Amino acid sequence: MGSNQTWITEVILLGFQVDPELEVFLFGFFLLFYSLTLMGNAMILGLICLDSRLHIPMYFFLSNLAIVDMSYASSTVPKMLANLIMQKKTISFAPCILQTFLYLAFAVTECMSLVVMSYDRYVAICHPLHYTVIMSWRVCTVLAASCWTFSFLLALVHITLILRLPFCGPQKINHFFCQIMSVFKLACADSRLNQMVLYLGSVFVLVGPLCLVLVSYTRILFAILRIQSGEGRRKAFSTCSSHLCVVGLFFGSAIVMYLAPKSNHSQEQRKILSLFYSLFNPMLNPLIYSLRNTEVKGALKRLVGKKRSV
Repeated sequence: MGSNQTWITEVILLGFQVDPELEVFLFGFFLLFYSLTLMGNAMILGLICLDSRLHIPMYFFLSNLAIVDMSYASSTVPKMLANLIMQKKTISFAPCILQTFLYLAFAVTECMSLVVMSYDRYVAICHPLHYTVIMSWRVCTVLAASCWTFSFLLALVHITLILRLPFCGPQKINHFFCQIMSVFKLACADSRLNQMVLYLGSVFVLVGPLCLVLVSYTRILFAILRIQSGEGRRKAFSTCSSHLCVVGLFFGSAIVMYLAPKSNHSQEQRKILSLFYSLFNPMLNPLIYSLRNTEVKGALKRLVGKKRSV
C-alpha cells in the first residue's frame, strides 16, 4: 500500500446544512455580497488606473490589494454558490486540492500586502523627504512581486505535504470549501506533521507581520503627534486609519481562526469565521478605502464629472 496512493476521487462539501428554502435565500444573499466584492474592488482598480493623481506607491499597493481580494473571494465563493442551488454538492479531488492551494496563496498574499502597505505609510510619514527615493517604482514592483512569490511558495509547501498523505476517507468535508484543516481529516494516516507545519506557518505569517505592522504604526503615531499643523495631522490620520481598519479585520479574524485553541470554536462557528475573511473582508476593503479616503473620493467625483460633461 503506497503512502502516496489516493483512493478518493470526489469529495462531498456539506456546506451550511440548512433547509432547502434557506439555501435559496443564502444563495441570493451571498451572491449579492460576492457581486459587491467584485464591483467594489474593480472600481478601486479602475479609479487608480484612470486617475493619474493616484499613480503613486500607496495606490499601487492598494490596486494590488484589490486584485488579491477579487482572487481571494473567487477561489471559494463561486463553488459555494453552486453547491447552494445544486442537489449534488461535490467537488473532484484534484480541484479540491487546487482550491486549498489558491485559498492559502491568496490569504498569505493579502497578509504580506498589508505589511508592505504599512511600510509604505511609515516611509511616507516618518521619512517624507526621502520617500520618492526609498519607495521608487522598482522597489514597489519588487515588494509586490515578492509578496506573490513568497505566498505561492508557502502554499506549495503545504500542498506538497498534503499530497504525501494517503486519502481513503471519509469522503465528506464539513465545510463550504476545501479548507486545509478539513482536508487533513480526509487522510487515513497521521497528519500531525501537516498540522504542526500549518500552525508554525500561521504563526510566522500572522504574528510576525502583525508585529511589524504594529511597530510601523507606533512610529507613525509618534511622527504624526510631532506634526505642528492640525490639517497635516488630520490628513496623515485619514490615510492611515483606513489601512488600520483593514488590518484589524483581516488579522483579527485570521488569528482567531488559525491560532485560537480548537475547543474554543464549533465547526459551524469556524465556517462563519471562514466566510467572514473570505467574502466579507474583501467586500469591506474597498468600502473602507473609498469612504475614509479623500483622494479616492476625489478621483470618483472627477470621473463622474467627466462622464456628465461628455
